[in-house]
Amino acid sequence: MSGWILAIDQGTTSTRAIIFNDAFEIVGVGQKEFDQHFPHQGWVEHNPEDLWETTVETCREALNAAQISAKDIAAVGITNQRETTVVWDRTTGKPVYNAIVWQDRRTANFCAGLKARGLEETFTKKTGLLLDPYFSGTKVSWILDNVEGAREKAEAGNLLFGTVDSWLIWRFTGGASHVTDATNASRSLIFNIEENCWDSELLEILNIPQSMLPQVKDCADEFGTIPADLFGAELPILGVAGDQQAATIGQACFKPGMIKSTYGTGCFALLNTGQSLVRSQNRLLTTIAYRLNGETTYALEGSIFVAGASIQWLRDQLKIIDNSAQSEEKAQLADLESEVYVVPAFVGLGAPYWDPDARGAIFGLTRSTGQNEISKATLESIGYQTFDLIEAKEADTDGIFAHGTVLRVDGGMTASNWAMQFLSDTLNAPVDRPVVQETTALGAAWLAGMKAGVWPDMEEFSNRWQLDQRFEPKMAEEERTRKLAGWKDAVRRTRTNA
Repeated sequence: MSGWILAIDQGTTSTRAIIFNDAFEIVGVGQKEFDQHFPHQGWVEHNPEDLWETTVETCREALNAAQISAKDIAAVGITNQRETTVVWDRTTGKPVYNAIVWQDRRTANFCAGLKARGLEETFTKKTGLLLDPYFSGTKVSWILDNVEGAREKAEAGNLLFGTVDSWLIWRFTGGASHVTDATNASRSLIFNIEENCWDSELLEILNIPQSMLPQVKDCADEFGTIPADLFGAELPILGVAGDQQAATIGQACFKPGMIKSTYGTGCFALLNTGQSLVRSQNRLLTTIAYRLNGETTYALEGSIFVAGASIQWLRDQLKIIDNSAQSEEKAQLADLESEVYVVPAFVGLGAPYWDPDARGAIFGLTRSTGQNEISKATLESIGYQTFDLIEAKEADTDGIFAHGTVLRVDGGMTASNWAMQFLSDTLNAPVDRPVVQETTALGAAWLAGMKAGVWPDMEEFSNRWQLDQRFEPKMAEEERTRKLAGWKDAVRRTRTNA
């Protein structure tokens, strides 16, 4: 059987399909952006049909680019933007509302009400998550309570809920498979990560009928078959993982204590804690890293809502750069004595603060501050925010994670040597950038290829991970301490619940 794998990477701003050969090399790519919808302040939506149509189109593009046919593909792996919520009609297959995106903040008041009732501890104990609009559960409740007729249809068993993986698989299989994997389920706010099942108490609190929920499978499992009429041959879907867990797998962070950080729209750092379900005392998330052969591996996760999006802000709103590479060019020209801090809390602050009402701010402006200094401070904010996550992980994991542990990085922003060097300096730890930057798609591909029996097992896959460049800390400790103190002060002044 061929070792070629089709990986679908359905992201927040674009959909990509990537074909890997059995040497983990990319042989074909398709990519399409789709529209973002912002109906109200703090609301973010996608048209579910756009997610589906761009997925089909990019798969065809990737096959054409690789100059192969679908019959050459051994299996399909899917990775997806997590927490984004789709509710659709079981009979017609039509969504009852737009997909509510993970960035959406419309349920902030609902979450505050649940906290006021003293329920956050109940949710955290069962799910490892905090009561925040970020997660899927309150989004489902909002749709049922605000879309005309939705609650009645759901209680009659006529509506289905899924994260984007579920939606795509349901469409691929013509409604034959309503499934998800353990990693996506673990981000829903209604999945008990210790017992590995949907939690009836949490469903009752959020008033979500259990009939809406998909079956939860291992990350490498039989999720359904794409019929031949779509691409020209039947294709088994054998791997699924949420994007950050897929990146953890693609980075071969399989041993407890290994950590990766992905820099895309946001930044997400996952620390493998093995079979230990570590409960954070510093407002990090406990989540499922992956589940294979029925065995669950856990992780501690820190989520930063704005990373690459801050560079887009420089380009699209401030218009001080034309492309992302210019942010690095300007940073290198900045006044070295500048003490400007950008806190990019455009949609609130994520871990470890979880302040949904915080808003972005710039501190330390002087008459000489210009485009270069603001560009530099924006890039630096990503390193500072990562430091906050690492500091919290160190406090939570005595014996599992040690100061100075190598951080494996991926995502678009890691192409900037300047940003990666600053990250290493800020963390005072080595930062490793791999040869294969498409680690999210690679993780989904490995799950599918391993399940199909055409890619190697976990140990061999780990051994074949390749380093592109290691960044070692160079900054003097006095300077590092001063810069971090300035950052902490800037964050303190930004927060609403400090």
